[in-house]
Amino acid sequence: MTTRLELSGVHTHYATSHILFDVSLEVNQGESVCLLGRNGAGKTTTLKSIMSLAQASAGSIRFNGTDLVGRAPYEIARLGVGYVPDERLIFPDLTVRENLEIAVKKGAAGAPAQWTVERIYELFPVLVPLDARLGGYLSGGEQQMLTIGRTLMGNPSLLLLDEPVEGVAPVVVQELTRQIRRLKTMGLTILFAEQNMHFATQISDRAYVIEKGQIRFHGTMHELAANEEVKAKYLMI
Repeated sequence: MTTRLELSGVHTHYATSHILFDVSLEVNQGESVCLLGRNGAGKTTTLKSIMSLAQASAGSIRFNGTDLVGRAPYEIARLGVGYVPDERLIFPDLTVRENLEIAVKKGAAGAPAQWTVERIYELFPVLVPLDARLGGYLSGGEQQMLTIGRTLMGNPSLLLLDEPVEGVAPVVVQELTRQIRRLKTMGLTILFAEQNMHFATQISDRAYVIEKGQIRFHGTMHELAANEEVKAKYLMI
């Protein structure tokens, strides 16, 4: 099995605050892996460290064998890593179509497909009647779909999702569950940060549980579901 992403012994600081402690994880080709934890556990910092939006102070982060530490975020994106932040950050004064078109770029080696606006609309049909609507007038769920679609327009081979279902309606959670499953069947490799274990269980092959910046558990979703101690101690389930 080919390893797409590998973190080994990663430490990350924000100024004088030590956030990540010796974080190690890996994501293999075609897998969907979740990083589970409560608010403030270090999930977002892990994803930002991969993208160099937060600089790892020690350890290694390798994507397809290439060291990412010290590279600029745009360089990492060009290598084929797509990042969907929890803030969404769409362009509110651009239409849905313009938000998608502005992000188009040729796929990196290993990308499973070349995305177009039409293919994004096929994946997220709810966006079709919103084609000419300004991004600022979309609901939270519509913005989330647009953000994922905009990231896919960069034709990544690895997709990083930061809490994709936070703050969206249950019907949107169901839709995102279906579409993320579909992305996985297309061959896209996915790592996402989440605290909703029910959602994670439906789309993940494996899980890492993080608490206070340290990995506390790693295993299959079945193994996590059966581990009552880990769920109670670190996930409050």
